[in-house]
Amino acid sequence: MHDNKNITLHAPLEGPLLPLDQVPDPVFAGGTLGDGIAIDPLNDCLHAPCAGTIIHIARTRHAITLRAENGAEILMHIGLDTVQLKGEGFTLLVEPDSQVVRGQPLIRFDLDYVAQHCTSLITVMLLSNSDQYRLLPCTTRPVTLGQAVLEVEPKAAAAKSNTGDNAGQTVRGRVHIAHQGGLHARPAALLRQTAQGFKSRSELHVGDRVAPLNSLVAIMGLGVGEQDEVEIVCTGPDSEHALKALLAAAATPSVGEHAPASAAVQLKPKANHEAGVLNGVCASPGLASGPLARLDGVRLPDDPGNNEPGPQHQALDAALSAVKAAIDADLQHLKGKHGDAAEIFEAHLALLDDPSLVEAAHQHIEHGIAASHAWSQAIDAQCTILKALDKPLLAERANDLQDLQQRVLRALLGERRELDLPPSAIVAAHELTPSDLLLLSQHSIAGLCMAAGGATSHVAILARARGLPCLVALGADLLALAPGQVLVMDAEQGHVETAPSVDRLHEVELARRQLAERRKQQQAAAQVSARTRDGRVIEVAANVASASEAADALTLGADGVGLLRTEFLFLDRHTAPDEQEQRSAYQAVLDAMGERPVIIRTIDVGGDKQLDYLPLPVEANPVLGLRGIRLGQVRPELLDQQLRALLQVSPQRRCRIMLPMVSEVDELLEIRQRLDRLAAELGISERAELGVMIEVPAAALLAERLAEHADFFSIGTNDLSQYTLAMDRDHAGLAARVDALHPALLRLIDLTCQGAARHGRWVGVCGALASDLLATPVLIGLGVSELSVSPPQVGEIKARIRQLDTSDCRAFSQKLLGLASAQAVRQACRDFGIREVHTRTSTLTTEQ
Repeated sequence: MHDNKNITLHAPLEGPLLPLDQVPDPVFAGGTLGDGIAIDPLNDCLHAPCAGTIIHIARTRHAITLRAENGAEILMHIGLDTVQLKGEGFTLLVEPDSQVVRGQPLIRFDLDYVAQHCTSLITVMLLSNSDQYRLLPCTTRPVTLGQAVLEVEPKAAAAKSNTGDNAGQTVRGRVHIAHQGGLHARPAALLRQTAQGFKSRSELHVGDRVAPLNSLVAIMGLGVGEQDEVEIVCTGPDSEHALKALLAAAATPSVGEHAPASAAVQLKPKANHEAGVLNGVCASPGLASGPLARLDGVRLPDDPGNNEPGPQHQALDAALSAVKAAIDADLQHLKGKHGDAAEIFEAHLALLDDPSLVEAAHQHIEHGIAASHAWSQAIDAQCTILKALDKPLLAERANDLQDLQQRVLRALLGERRELDLPPSAIVAAHELTPSDLLLLSQHSIAGLCMAAGGATSHVAILARARGLPCLVALGADLLALAPGQVLVMDAEQGHVETAPSVDRLHEVELARRQLAERRKQQQAAAQVSARTRDGRVIEVAANVASASEAADALTLGADGVGLLRTEFLFLDRHTAPDEQEQRSAYQAVLDAMGERPVIIRTIDVGGDKQLDYLPLPVEANPVLGLRGIRLGQVRPELLDQQLRALLQVSPQRRCRIMLPMVSEVDELLEIRQRLDRLAAELGISERAELGVMIEVPAAALLAERLAEHADFFSIGTNDLSQYTLAMDRDHAGLAARVDALHPALLRLIDLTCQGAARHGRWVGVCGALASDLLATPVLIGLGVSELSVSPPQVGEIKARIRQLDTSDCRAFSQKLLGLASAQAVRQACRDFGIREVHTRTSTLTTEQ
């Protein structure tokens, strides 16, 4: 039992007093661990601020928690990042569970040693259970040891805190972070978004550090790396559901976060020893030449200080609102077209709402600092924390904060960005940001060069997605080059040539023209069907996720949609789309494709993709759990609503329904019967074709039986690979070995095609293997008649098909089934391509 009295906390150290939000650590500054104060110590011994019991001592002796007589739990943490000292420099003067009196020495520490080996000596004193108490400051001036600093007053509700009320239930769980590179902006935004879908308060615990899951900056500031173990703690009325969803979000890797191969090989640039050459790191391959154009950031005017806080608060709030509106507009333009960019800017929106970031800026304003400088200082403090972490990928994500720094500063200073760039410019900057690239996309630029930056930054990801050559880490010499100076950048070789000869410029221009001409020819022929040399037609369709992507695919020559992922309608919302919304979305895709067919996969979510309105159990291995068609079996109303919407699109002859994760014939028969029943209820006689996605080995082994009842097959090589090889395709250490050209996979594809052929069914491939040019002759040889690829690859794949002869492909693919490894298959495919080019060249020479 605790009394309900006020207590006074006395200074445990001597030194200047700081508000907690000025501590250069987002976890403390954001109030994650509780409310309190900080002291920059001038003495070397921590003393008890009041009488009480020692309830916790950090194993590294840098932190101690004391429970006062009224139940207040006072945490004292000496220095920042002192856990890394592993106890060196600290001498413990009390034992756990011991009773202490006010002013009693608790921990002695070596001021010089700790100062030299940690981020800061600033020591925090806070209440870890401050939600039950009100803190009243006694002073804001520098304090002497033992001086009264805080009055702790229990709140009226404190007495009810331990009544066992289920509304305040706390649950916790541990998980290894599966996101590539750890918890940087995008995965942190995913966790934050997941937490916001519940009423419970959620926190992320790493050792003795904690971050609230409503703060991106605090999450990133923990420096959590890939495969690091963390604890998630949820408190509130829906804490169990919140915990399950957050554990799943943490354990599910984000798509598209892998670093380029070049980045893995060359993490540091070569030294600049050769005259006229700047060495950097390849972030996006390509060859380019053109005049240099500089893109500089905002320059802050001097701030005289002593500004009136009111107008500055208003100015900052207005600027934040303006930038949010601009990012929202960008998102509306990007969604459905550039999913990678949309995800990045969604993370930027979340950062703009980050309480620790915005509150830090407002706190600076309270001290008379101008809004522009306050915002800049708040961002700089967080960037310093991220860059100090021993996590290169997280340090690179400071670029996202710098992007927001620049956008808000322009809004505050009234600057408009109007670029006047020469044609085919090579844009150089200290470090470009995602919004810079969005702006540059409106101009005809040849490449990007950065003095700083990293190969896994968000700008690098966006540059690769757009096929734009990009070099980073070129050094300060890049910024000394004169605007207009003609450069050659060879991103694959990782260098910029600052004084290319006329012959070199002609050589680069010739190479660029040849590539452009090849792509132009491929695109010109993309609208024509792809026939092999012996006349066999292979359909080349596109994988899309929206009507706008389907329209782009049609323009690029796609023969149809080989995979429409319907999850885009169900994710990132709090209620399921109704029948009418689904019908409209599917109809829009059919309309966008003209007279060409569209394969629509039914919803494929489960333990690895949580829906706020469909709480599912957290599973130890989500990819082997409740997902795909299995979800439709346990939640039939969800699938029936989708099937009704699909039955009502027109014309039905162009709509093909595909079922994911089928593993036995009965599953297919059950869905076909449901389709018949729903069609009868709707009075519909015309029926869409019903196909099966072959993505589990059981389906491939049962292909002949499934083909009796399915209208077509489409092989999902991504999942089929991981299920066959028993390797998670998102596992950082195994991803490179999950190769769909493994002979075991090829045998399953061969078995699928044989089973389909016995019943006159056609087989497509919609996984990543369909886009692999090495695999094209293999798949055609095994009997595949449709390839579904990303829209920009349609022309290239069609061009490859036209070079092939079916009989040659058939003979070649059968030989591959006897090889022993994926590596052997890939080498054989490379050799086949070389022999094929040689044979065609010899034939042409003979004919001439």
